[in-house]
This record gives sequence, C-alpha cells and structure tokens, in this order.
Amino acid sequence: ILSFSQREKEHSRRSFLRKDYILLVPNGLFQVRGLSCLERAPMTMHFDARDFARNVLPLGSPPLLPRSLALSSLVLRDERFSDEAAREALLDACFGAERFGKTCERLREGRLASRGLSFAAVDDGALVGTLRLWDIEAGGANGASVRALMLGPLAVAKSHQSLGLGGAMIRKALARATQLRHGAVILVGDAPYYQKFGFERRLTESLQMPGWVDESRFLGLELQTGALTKASGLVRATGRLVSAPQLRAA
Repeated sequence: ILSFSQREKEHSRRSFLRKDYILLVPNGLFQVRGLSCLERAPMTMHFDARDFARNVLPLGSPPLLPRSLALSSLVLRDERFSDEAAREALLDACFGAERFGKTCERLREGRLASRGLSFAAVDDGALVGTLRLWDIEAGGANGASVRALMLGPLAVAKSHQSLGLGGAMIRKALARATQLRHGAVILVGDAPYYQKFGFERRLTESLQMPGWVDESRFLGLELQTGALTKASGLVRATGRLVSAPQLRAA
C-alpha cells in the first residue's frame, strides 16, 4: 500500500498530463510511469509487487535503495547507541581483528564519528550494514590544511552483499555530508569501486596518512569544488574525544 502526502498529491496533479506520478514509499521517492489517470483515483493505491518492481524508477538521481532491495524490509537509518554490539560483530565478521591494526584506525580510535554521519542498514530487525564518517584535518604543518571527513569502514553482511546496499549507504552518507556543508571526503579503499562515486587519487597526492597505506587506494572526493586543491601534508584526527568506556560505542 502506497500512500500520498499532501505534497505528493499536489505534485501528482501537476504531473497528470505527463503520466508521471510521485509516490512516497518507505525507502524514498520514486517515479512510477505508465499509470492511468490519477485525478479520480484514491490517494492510496495498490500494486502487484511484480508490476511495482518493473515500473518503479528512481526520481532524478539514483534511488536511496537499489531496485533489488526496494521491496524488502530493509531500512537505512542513522545509527543508534543500541546498534553498538551488532555493529562491532558485523565489522569483526567482515574484517577480523586485524582491522584494529590498519592506519585508518589511528584516525578513529578514541574519537566519536562526525555528528550526523553514522549510518546503519537494518533488515527485519537485524543490522546488515554499517558506515561512519570521521572528522579529520587534511594537511597542515608546512602545508595548507583543510577540514574534511574520512569515510569508513563500510561493512555489509554476507547475506546482503552484491545487492547494491554498500553503494546506497555511500550515496546516503555523501548526500548528508554535503547537506551538512562538509567540503571533502578521503578514504582508503578499492579504487575501481569508489571511483564510481567520484573519488580520485589525484586529490590526495599531496597528503600523507599517519602510517603506511597502499597509495593507489588513498582517494579523495571534493563535495565543494576546489576543497582539496591546496591541501598538503599529514592527515590528522580532529574528531570529538571520548572516554574509554565509550570507545566502542562511538
């Protein structure tokens, strides 16, 4: 059952002649093509699931969730304190204990994630995805410094991999970071994958991480044009500090 809000009702009337209608569904806004006249139809409509999956297309930009997940019970939301244990278990399952030895962890340990930038994917009550972004300073000392974010780790449960969930979480995170007026994001990850979201190696060529990383995997993305142009030097953590009992709940 798909219900219209008053805003969607008004948009639907304006869109009538184009036969393009906006439906508000749990996972975001979608455009439904090929429907018959909606002016006299009730504002709550029923669709066969197969027809829905075939006819629903993203409105403007890619949907919050890929079509393969649009009909599932999966929800992308802000992380909650109660997600801590499940999040850590998922990270352990995906990366093992060696994740604590990675250079990126030096920028996360003892810190809280950036405000409003911790996300969880939950399917039928189970946490199946996690992504957080962290406050950092890109460069400094003898070079120009820029306030930025570091993305990661991104983890998706094995049961939900290859469905586009990771990409949906990245798009949500970048959209939120842009909304919060952050200028740039860096990460260490698989270049062919992250290049799809606009990350580039050239934007981090003048930066150094606080330890060894594969430089081909050290990437950057400008949310504001030119944000990383003059950044050079060491990347440093600037996130809010937490006390020892709070570390794993950050």
